[in-house]
Amino acid sequence: MSIFVLDGKDMISKEEAYRVIKTTMQFPEWFGANLDALADCLGELPKETSIVFVNTAILLENLGEYAEKILDCFRDLSEECGFQLIEKK
Repeated sequence: MSIFVLDGKDMISKEEAYRVIKTTMQFPEWFGANLDALADCLGELPKETSIVFVNTAILLENLGEYAEKILDCFRDLSEECGFQLIEKK
């Protein structure tokens, strides 16, 4: 079982958000820092994976509507692929 903790306070820009996600979740080098690449990588996670996304309110302050797109990607893929997503404001 893998557990990853993503902290929204570290995501002060789109570029930094993707860097944090890639590094924390140990995504491959080909990860392309966009929503499509995020969906591709999340879609390959085993069901035994847990992702804890903390400080989502700060992420929303930093990135506005784009933060919602990132969070929606995590939400949608967790439902579709079966990994666990825990969000904490």
